Amino acid sequence: MPKHMTETRQIYLDNAATTRVDARVASVVSECMLESYGNPSSAHCAGIEAERRVRTATSQLAKAIGDPDGSFGRILWTSGGTESDAMGVLGAGRTKKKARKVVVSAIEHPAVKQSAAMLSEMGWEFVELAVGARGVATVEAVHEAVDADTGVMAIMLVNNEIATIAPIAELATAARELSPEIHVHCDAVQALGKIEVNVAELGADSVAFAAHKLHGPKGVGALWLKNGARIRPFWAGGGQQGGLRSGTDNVPGIAGMGAAAELACEDLSARQAAHQAFAATIITACKEAGLRFQVNAETATRAPHVLSLAFDACPAEPLLHVLESRGVLVSAGSACAEKSRKPSPVLTAIGVPKTHGTLRISFGRDTTAEDITTASEILIDAVRSFQS
Repeated sequence: MPKHMTETRQIYLDNAATTRVDARVASVVSECMLESYGNPSSAHCAGIEAERRVRTATSQLAKAIGDPDGSFGRILWTSGGTESDAMGVLGAGRTKKKARKVVVSAIEHPAVKQSAAMLSEMGWEFVELAVGARGVATVEAVHEAVDADTGVMAIMLVNNEIATIAPIAELATAARELSPEIHVHCDAVQALGKIEVNVAELGADSVAFAAHKLHGPKGVGALWLKNGARIRPFWAGGGQQGGLRSGTDNVPGIAGMGAAAELACEDLSARQAAHQAFAATIITACKEAGLRFQVNAETATRAPHVLSLAFDACPAEPLLHVLESRGVLVSAGSACAEKSRKPSPVLTAIGVPKTHGTLRISFGRDTTAEDITTASEILIDAVRSFQS
């Protein structure tokens, strides 16, 4: 750890990138590693106990996403959001014999866009839906992009950079009117534990989730697959999970994700209110300080855990490092893309001026009002040093 981090209290405001594992979740993971260590495919008592852990986690996640008894679909356990998105886009596309067009929104996560790009390498037409300054795909945009040849459409529920919430059910209905056999995939990685998620009402054929975004362990995720929807597996093996995702189950990770999903829903309303208050505090402080800035996608409906601010004449990366030197950790746009030093496709899509530097400030279960007050003061001082 850098020297300054040992001298300054760290304020972590990058929870959209990843979250600290909740102690209760860590306890479940540790218990599985030390006690429920059997292979869930084994027929003896240790295997049966491990299988019970997986069933419990499946029940916990199914309840958290609005399909408690599995009436509408099934849960496939994966290595994380990226694999889940790949299964929902590329895996679904590979089942289509005639359709040869994939449509994704301009603000999709790279996991979705790159999977769609792989379909284009197989001869598919790759089309992006424009989202406009509000950062939300519309039914009109779907009507322009989708046709009878469209086999897959992917629209994320909550954007990972600007937190805009898409009307998935409306968009899915519009797409099916034009292409009845279309597979609609939804990346809900930033949604679970931040807003209410109900896969039974979402209108998607597949929905991706990841544990580390909701205070669970890294390296585990899930894909909810609607009854009747088809995907093709990426590899063969022992036939686990109905042959759709062979391999020995990551029992500790799965148990941890189940526990994290359950906990994320228990206090959702209270955390939403707290995160809305945190965002309002930062925005008000920046306005009162006379900073030149804008709230990205301000007029759109947004999830409360992410605040995206663009500061005039203030380059994001230098600002990021000034904040880090004073103990405040945030992202410049998205952690998935910021190291590439390329303009964010999301910020470009919504028309953020190139003269503005954007910070993504994101809250978690551990964030406190004191953190926000201190971070606001440090942020104002840092931005002033660039804008003065």
